[in-house]
Amino acid sequence: MIYTLLIVAYLVSSVLFILSLRGLSSQETARQGNVYGIIGMAIAVVATLTVPGIDLYAILVPALGIGAVVGWLMAARVAMTAMPELVALLHSFVGAAAVLVGYASYLDPGMYRGSSHGVFLGEVFVDVFIGGITFTGSVVAFLKLKGKVSGTPLLLPGRHMLNLGLLIGSIVLGVLYVQSGSPFADGTGAIATDGLIWLGAMTLLACVLGVHLVMAIGGADMPVVVSMLNSYSGWTAAAAGFMLSNDLLIVTGALVGSSGAILSYIMCRAMNRSIWNVIFGGFGTESSAPPKKAAEGAPGEVQETDVDGLLDELLGARDVVIVPGYGMAVARAQHAVNDLTQLLRDRGIRVRFAIHPVAGRLPGHMNVLLAEANVPYDIVLEMEEINDDLPKTCVSLVIGANDIVNPIALEEGSPISGMPVLEVWEGDRTVVFKRSRRTGYAGVDNPLFYHERTRMLFGDANDSVSALVAALRARAA
Repeated sequence: MIYTLLIVAYLVSSVLFILSLRGLSSQETARQGNVYGIIGMAIAVVATLTVPGIDLYAILVPALGIGAVVGWLMAARVAMTAMPELVALLHSFVGAAAVLVGYASYLDPGMYRGSSHGVFLGEVFVDVFIGGITFTGSVVAFLKLKGKVSGTPLLLPGRHMLNLGLLIGSIVLGVLYVQSGSPFADGTGAIATDGLIWLGAMTLLACVLGVHLVMAIGGADMPVVVSMLNSYSGWTAAAAGFMLSNDLLIVTGALVGSSGAILSYIMCRAMNRSIWNVIFGGFGTESSAPPKKAAEGAPGEVQETDVDGLLDELLGARDVVIVPGYGMAVARAQHAVNDLTQLLRDRGIRVRFAIHPVAGRLPGHMNVLLAEANVPYDIVLEMEEINDDLPKTCVSLVIGANDIVNPIALEEGSPISGMPVLEVWEGDRTVVFKRSRRTGYAGVDNPLFYHERTRMLFGDANDSVSALVAALRARAA
């Protein structure tokens, strides 16, 4: 009876997780999707605690309580600009847990009651291998996003052969580990160390592989990397599910793994990049030609504007497109941007937002910020929905974005060649809000700043937009 109820509970949780993913696919249903996920996880935890044989409640309950408090505090205190590195850090927890559970299962005599142990040992190998890559890769991603490690890709000579060597070495060690059999084969209860040594060596290689894979990826591709690490965490959870004979872990891991992989593929297609190049290649340092100047203007010839000058152009515009970027997130300017949007729309000016797939540091980063500021969903458009309208746009406001509006992406041989960008320079006027003329996360100069129809508004984005809002209100008074 207990096992029947457990299966039913796991089935209900699986359905809720599917509904959660479906809800998270749209801004309008994202909150509902989160609720489904919370309920599904609560059911899964309670059901797992009722499994016969689990009796260490004096340890489990306090551990769950501490984990819940720590998670709550982290989520409540993290700034939206720090959300990408928090997600990467949480992925590392999944990888570390998978490795620890793999070792605990390997060293548990109760797991060797069957006649054949090869399949079980293979499951442990897969779980620990993917977990090791996920753990160290996520830690490096966290450090890159945090700014503790440079976003410039580490391109070692023969790096692809190094990756291949680490992979082959891990497989060879895995075969030796599986062939060693049960660590309790002698029947005395003592642990044979041969298999443990092979497993430990394989774990070390997997961890090194995880570090090198992410270190070789450049800053502009970090949103895809975070998505891929999410996929890895799902597959390692699925592997743990097979190892522990837990159907819910298998289903949940497969959902997370496949959805993360599909999202990564979609993002790579949107960037016109191969997903294999993103995972195994470098970005931003192998250009065969230096950045070229824009079609009009030359480096160094920046034309500035001020709040009053920009206000006049906005009031004379029929339509305005706002391109948000990471700089908007850093300045926490999304609420001021929403105020500006409402004031312009009240004057009959058409305002829309253009969202690039890799704007920010996380898939959907800009969408979350705008939703937090209550920007209407129907005016927030993806790149492919609005790019064709940019040549007919009166004023484009680029707020803290850089690489996603860089025209050299359209040039052969440039470091970001082939990456689709928002072609704001095709419109009547482009105004770029930036603190300075520094390059973006990809480390590539942007000729848009020197374009004939571009004006630069230097300063903190929140201060600049707030001043614009105040001036607009004063003009209306």
